[in-house]
Order: sequence, then C-alpha cells, then structure tokens
Amino acid sequence: MENKKIKILIIVLIIIILAAGGLMAYKIIKDKQNNASTEVSENGEDEILTAGVEEKSIQIFNGKDRPIAVMIDNHNQAWPQAGLNQAYLVYEIIVEGGETRLMALFKGVNVDKIGPVRSSRHYFLDYAMENDAIYAHYGWSPQAESDIKKFSINNLNGITESETTFWRVKDKSAPHNAVTSTDAILKAAKAKKYKTTSTKESILNYVTDDVELEDGQGATSVTIPHSTLQKVRYEYDEENQVYKRYARNKAQTDWDTGNSVTTKNIIITFCDNYELDDVENKGRQGLKNIGTFDGYYITNGKAIKIKCIKEERNKQTRYEDLKGNEIEVNDGNTWINICPKDADVKIEGPVTTENTDTTNNI
Repeated sequence: MENKKIKILIIVLIIIILAAGGLMAYKIIKDKQNNASTEVSENGEDEILTAGVEEKSIQIFNGKDRPIAVMIDNHNQAWPQAGLNQAYLVYEIIVEGGETRLMALFKGVNVDKIGPVRSSRHYFLDYAMENDAIYAHYGWSPQAESDIKKFSINNLNGITESETTFWRVKDKSAPHNAVTSTDAILKAAKAKKYKTTSTKESILNYVTDDVELEDGQGATSVTIPHSTLQKVRYEYDEENQVYKRYARNKAQTDWDTGNSVTTKNIIITFCDNYELDDVENKGRQGLKNIGTFDGYYITNGKAIKIKCIKEERNKQTRYEDLKGNEIEVNDGNTWINICPKDADVKIEGPVTTENTDTTNNI
C-alpha cells in the first residue's frame, strides 16, 4: 500500500514537471513571437514613414517633353519681350550691327505668348542641336537656311507657317511684332511629324542642394558688354536669390505682366565673333565657338571661373571648373551670355575694403 502511494506521488510530480516545462516553453515561444511582431511593426512603421518622404527632384528640367527653342528679337523696339521668364535656358549672342539676339528654350511648360520672334542665325543652331530642340524662327540668313537643311533641323519658319502658328500683334510695329506659343509650335511640329519627346539629358548638371560657390568672388552686379551698342547688366536680388536683368541701362520686364526679367544662374563664355562674307553683304556674323573657352558661372551672389568646352557643332557644351570637374548648377533658369574674348566684363561684389570689383582677367 505504501509503495503504491509512492508511485502515485512520483507520477503526479512527473506530470507537474512536464506541465511546468510545457508552460515555460509556451511562454518562451510566445515572447519570441511578440518580439518578432514588434520588430515587424516597428520596421513597417519605419517603412511607412520613409515612404512618406520623397527625394527631391530637379524642377527646371524634367520629364520627356522635347525642348522648344525660339529665336527672340532683342532690338530695343522689340522690348519688352514675352515668355523669357518661363524659359529654362536663354542664349544671348551677338548678331549684325552690334545687336544681340536671344534664343529661349522651353520644356514641359505652357506659354501663351512668346516673342517677338525673329530670324535665324546659323550659330544658334549649334545650341538648338545640343539641346535636341524643335527650332522656331521667323525668317533666316542664307547660311542659317543652308545649315538647317544640312543638319536636318526640325524647324518651323514663321514666313511659311500658318497664322495660327505665328501671328502679328498690333501693339508693336513690324518686324518686331511676330509672336507664337508653345501650344501652337507643338501642333505645327506634330503636323510635320517631328518628334515631341526627348530623352536627351540637360547640358547643365543641375542639383537640388543649394550651390553657394563658397570659394567664389562676390558677384552682386555683373556687366557684360557684348558690343558698344549692347551692354547687359545683372543685379542680384538677395531677398529672392535671383538676378534682375538690365540692357542699355533699362530694366528688362515682361511684355504682359510687367514683372522683372530674372535668372537664377548666369554663364558667361568668352569666344570671338567675326563678319561673314555672305551673298547679301549685310555684316552678318560668325562665331568661333568650337574649342575650349574661358568663362564664369554666377549664382547666389558669387562667381567662379570656368572652362566652356564644345568639341563639335552638334555636341553638348561641357562647363567645368578649373580643376576639370563639371560644375554643379542651381535648380533654376539660366542665361548663357556669349561675348567677345576682349569684352570688359565687370563682376562686382558687396563693397568692402578687400574687393570692390573684378574685370575679365582670366
């Protein structure tokens, strides 16, 4: 009887031990599952938080819309012009008589009024090609006509296009009153079966982080004499961090809004022009723009010296610092001023005892 009780007690103890062990094992497994669940929850929360933070992307040049390049009249009787503030890039280059002409590039924007539109000059084609742009103009020089055919430029000539693509307005006098729009150009381009999308990268290395040019010289006022007739000045607006444009001592404004014409970035390229011997003998110009040229990059009140490198007419220009690195460019519109090597460019910073002005002494 005594032995039987002992056996029963042992069995009960074994059962209790097994039950305790099972309970302990269950608790350990449950804790592990809870920990794993917590980790997943925390990671999932992190993923949700991370998904809500989007990386910055370039705003001035994005998407697959093909750029549109429009020749803009820059005679004083053509002022003020329309559409320049909506262009992501504007080239200014000398033409006959000491005047300059502009070529404004638009991408992925709807601009109702651009102009006054003026005739083509052949060296502007180099910059239309390197941007893979549809090229809009109103007339052409003999060499421009020849080169448009030679390079198979997708062009729209206002002289031969309909009045729905280019039209004349009454508040200016001819030839300074022809205008167009991005929508009209795209419709005409599609009718000619020109491609209206492009995967070509920007010629400028835009970055989202602010470029401050810490080692640059002060540049709150920049004067560029393209010729004795056409002197351009940019004045830095520190509050809005853009440059306001002046020409022949006159503030440049938008035709319709009256707003100042402004730019975030300025690039200066020093390369010489020369007079052409063409059949019309009107003093038209050529441009020695193939090679490596000195220049400046200017933004946010500072300027650095750069090299501007163009190997062929249809190849993209590279803009490098003096160490051979491609310059980083602020995300914003840019004016590229191409002027003679001997142009007396003045870059002035805030007045201090150390630095009052810098002239072109590259």
